[in-house]
Amino acid sequence: MLKPNIETFIGCDADYDKSHIVLYGAPFDSTTSFRPGTRFGPSAMRHESFGLETYSPYQDADLSDFAVFDSGDLELCFGSTESTLNDIENRADHILKDQKFPLLLGGEHLVTLGAVRALIRRYPELHIIHFDAHADLRSDYLGAGLSHACVLRRCHDLLGDGRIHQFCIRSGEREEFRFAAAHTDFHPFDFQGLEQTVQTLREQKLPVYFTIDLDCLDPSAFPGTGTPEAGGVSFLQLLQAIRTVCTADIVGADVTELAPSLDPGGVSTATACKVLRELIIALETKNKEKE
Repeated sequence: MLKPNIETFIGCDADYDKSHIVLYGAPFDSTTSFRPGTRFGPSAMRHESFGLETYSPYQDADLSDFAVFDSGDLELCFGSTESTLNDIENRADHILKDQKFPLLLGGEHLVTLGAVRALIRRYPELHIIHFDAHADLRSDYLGAGLSHACVLRRCHDLLGDGRIHQFCIRSGEREEFRFAAAHTDFHPFDFQGLEQTVQTLREQKLPVYFTIDLDCLDPSAFPGTGTPEAGGVSFLQLLQAIRTVCTADIVGADVTELAPSLDPGGVSTATACKVLRELIIALETKNKEKE
């Protein structure tokens, strides 16, 4: 029997009602400060994922072991940032109301704010673990408070001090680094302190939103992003860090800032796909342990 040609991320074509994780894409890059193209990230990840195996030798698990639903990309208004954030918030809220796990594919990093707005209503004690090359703590960027350069500052407006845990940061204005020293749990350059941070969050049974800006990776491993920064972590370091974070009580997550057209060789998209596969498996492994 013929069926509609609907492309999902590999292994993520389960029935919605049976699924725990729900993927949703936010193809948005209207506030990108340097090189655009992240709006094409979610669709590229779906298409190129079929170059992967569903099996992870790193975790000895397979995407086919779990039920994951890919809801596709939102149709976003590129001319209205607030409208876009509202649409993302509403989709995350819908997924949460169905007692499922929202996993967002960006798009630029500002899309995280829409998801966090939905999560904070349901989890007032929410913490954020943030992997990134950039602090994203500007109060505004060229007068705009809603920018991918400000996304963690806007999240801080919602959460307050001590509830944002930042790793791999190696770029930002002096004032961002000073703000981080005073208001966030700040770990520049690498993942030092991650295990202790996760252990504390786990012991205190605190809900965590996990946001991965893929430019935390070194540009030698991931050149296909709008604002590459030398000095990043390796792919294997990132995979280990993801597995560490997923031992906490993760209640939502995202993967952002793949700009596939900026890496014509396709290495960055392939890397992003593998990161997503490993993230899904780590999250689902933890979920099965709780059952």
